[in-house]
Amino acid sequence: MRARVSWTLVLAAFLAFPAFQRERVEEMGFGEIFRMERMRVDLALPQALRSRWDKEATAFVFPWGHMIPSLEDVSRITGLRVYGRPVSDYTYHCYHELAEQLLDLPVEHRSSLVPRVALQESLGLYKAEKNAEESEDEYLERLSRVSRRELASEHGPQADLDLRRFLVLFLGRLLFATRGDAVHCRFLPLLEDLGEVGGYAWGVAFLAHQFDGLSASKRQTSTSGFYPFLQVHLPALERGDLTRPGLVPIACRWDSRRDTRHLADQLERLQKAIDSYPYLDAVWQPYLGEGDEGQPWLVQARSYFSRSVWLHALNLVLPLHLHLCQCSLGLRQSVMEFPVRDCFRRPGRSFRGLHDTTDWCERAREQIENWEHKGKAVKSDTTTDDAYLQAYALKYGGKVYKSARHQVDVAGEIASL
Repeated sequence: MRARVSWTLVLAAFLAFPAFQRERVEEMGFGEIFRMERMRVDLALPQALRSRWDKEATAFVFPWGHMIPSLEDVSRITGLRVYGRPVSDYTYHCYHELAEQLLDLPVEHRSSLVPRVALQESLGLYKAEKNAEESEDEYLERLSRVSRRELASEHGPQADLDLRRFLVLFLGRLLFATRGDAVHCRFLPLLEDLGEVGGYAWGVAFLAHQFDGLSASKRQTSTSGFYPFLQVHLPALERGDLTRPGLVPIACRWDSRRDTRHLADQLERLQKAIDSYPYLDAVWQPYLGEGDEGQPWLVQARSYFSRSVWLHALNLVLPLHLHLCQCSLGLRQSVMEFPVRDCFRRPGRSFRGLHDTTDWCERAREQIENWEHKGKAVKSDTTTDDAYLQAYALKYGGKVYKSARHQVDVAGEIASL
């Protein structure tokens, strides 16, 4: 199913909820997502960015240095919470009994996947296909109207069941979307006590999922996860239109721009634009002019913004190497040993649903403690980036350039920085 259609279905179910259910979703920290305009998927941009992702450093490798999506980016762009308990719990080899107990829906034995159609219909989302004569708004209104008839209108066990089903659809098809038609339910153990859901750092898990998606094969063309995050993360590439300036979170300000050119042509133009982007125009601190008004989630989040820390999303336990991007904190970039995969004990990177039952709070105890202590503060007392840029040139060389037509003297280009 296309990503934008999934967004429409999830939004329709949210709008169909009675007010008390929508308030519960807001209290969990997910409300800002539903105030965003549905964006068109930009297929070229994630491919261009994935080709520049160093999965050992968990960072983009650009001609002007490392750049890393940060917890502040997640907080300001999506409004998700990047503070609280780590999203860590048990993963199971089979979710059959748990899904029957908490969702009253079928899950195949030795599987973590709920059939998408069964999940949608449990929320009243019947005949989910868009009619040719319908506008996007008419389509959304029809889905919400039909769904509303099936959802509980008062507090009680049925309302809790509706909310869990909705959260599985939201997490599995929008926030942590993966390829394929079925919906994963690996977060289901965290949804048993609905009163505890808002205490988890879902924005941190979201960033780990983004890192994992960027580390996927460069041949993969589809987008995983909540795609607006990357589409508005680098506005200088001019892949969107700023139609609602001043709104928060920042993703609310942007509409995606329609590009009718062939995908290969879009991709080559993007690579060329990045390769030739003026180094001195790189914006390292995009939020200097941003206030905190209307963003209460920033108050508790701010203490995590300037720290290197481990990110948790169940079996995804990945490092945020913010020390590779000290310029984003207003510092000069100091030279350091660049990360390599062998430096990190990775308890697990990809979820298959067929492994043994695992307690990730125990298996990743060291990384959990790192999160609980807010990682390590990023500091630098250097006065020049020269040593870092020389080491960067030696590490990556011509790999920082991806345009087929870009001919460059790498040593000369790096020296010009």
